[in-house]
Amino acid sequence: MDSAGSPRVLLVYADRVGASMGGVGIRAVELARVLRGALGAHVTIAAAETDGGDVGVPVVTFAPHAPRALAPHLAAADVVVAQPAWPLALRAFARSGARLVFDLYDPEAFGTLEHFAERSPRLRALMARFAADRLTAALRLGDHAMCANERQRDLWLGAMLAEGLVTPARYDADPTLRSVLDVVAYGVPTAPPVAAGPSPRAALGIAPEDEVVLWNGGIWSWLDAPTAIRAVARLRERRPRARLVFMGASAAAPAVRAGAAARALAEDLGLLADGGVVFHDAWVPYDERAAWLLDADCAISAHVDHLETRFSSRTRLLDCFWAGLPVVCTQGDELAARVERDDLGATVRPDDPDAAAAALERVLGRGRGAYAEPLAATARELTWPSVADPLVRWLREPAVVSRAGGPAARSLGERVRTASYVAAAGTLSALRVRPPGLR
Repeated sequence: MDSAGSPRVLLVYADRVGASMGGVGIRAVELARVLRGALGAHVTIAAAETDGGDVGVPVVTFAPHAPRALAPHLAAADVVVAQPAWPLALRAFARSGARLVFDLYDPEAFGTLEHFAERSPRLRALMARFAADRLTAALRLGDHAMCANERQRDLWLGAMLAEGLVTPARYDADPTLRSVLDVVAYGVPTAPPVAAGPSPRAALGIAPEDEVVLWNGGIWSWLDAPTAIRAVARLRERRPRARLVFMGASAAAPAVRAGAAARALAEDLGLLADGGVVFHDAWVPYDERAAWLLDADCAISAHVDHLETRFSSRTRLLDCFWAGLPVVCTQGDELAARVERDDLGATVRPDDPDAAAAALERVLGRGRGAYAEPLAATARELTWPSVADPLVRWLREPAVVSRAGGPAARSLGERVRTASYVAAAGTLSALRVRPPGLR
């Protein structure tokens, strides 16, 4: 800590941080802002990329497979908050002497299975093992770990139990294990949304009387854009002014493939020609997303039924709550359950365009105003300072060593994979091979 007792915190997230960010980068920035405000912390974000946009805290970059650039920042840090990293970075974290908090909000082990679904079986199996290795290493090395919801927490507690990390000493010290693993949900800003700049409707040629159904994120293979497109095709038979708008596009290979398939389907159904589906082929900057959310009548989020769905945290739904935009979404995860329970929109079974069309019609028929009060109440509950409270409390308390393993606890298979990775890491970095999570 500095002479005033303010902690020096380094957040390490291997994603892009700047004006244009995905969910991982946004979480890093918002947690950094909370820690600076609540603790007076000196906060730095280490990101895999930056576009130079000012996020209000210092941002440095590092290569995930050759993290030497982290060294001076780790040496100065009292606390490191990071996602499970590749072995060289994990080794540097462990040697730093900083208090380690690992962020497990993204169930990467399941996402990796989807990310590499169209690659060779051998590569896919290897990357899946590396993802599991990073998770178990983080559980062993970390002083604390946080995740996005209670369902995820149950999953990671099971992983800890399987790794022998739910020890009698830990249990006796805290039978809930909240001091070791707690929920830091994805949040929303405290300030209400304000539209900046011209109306997206006008820019896209959408008339004021049209009904905008917004897909407010990227198109990924583990999501289900085809069901959303088919649902709007059916909806337009009864509400011809309904239009589906895909708000953003990623350059990552799985997103490019999924986006191309979605566009081809919309074209086959005649929805591109008649304007029923509109693709905005650029990523909307973080500070400009409010205009899109405020300009829409309803949001839609669809995904297929698999493990990634069950344990995910659909971060883009949180923006809808913040902006008072009702949601039609696929059942299966915790946020969908909340949409149904708290009347924030409607939920439907996976892969059911007819049910999705009917749900969209109900939500559009009721209008945004009918959902305003429950959406506002949800947003107030989920502000970033509120959800980050467990992290703030940990860092206010004196550090208590709770690590239960470390490198010696690794399996033989993990040691072999780590050694092979370390030997190849320089080549991976030189080839600019991105981690699967970098979007």
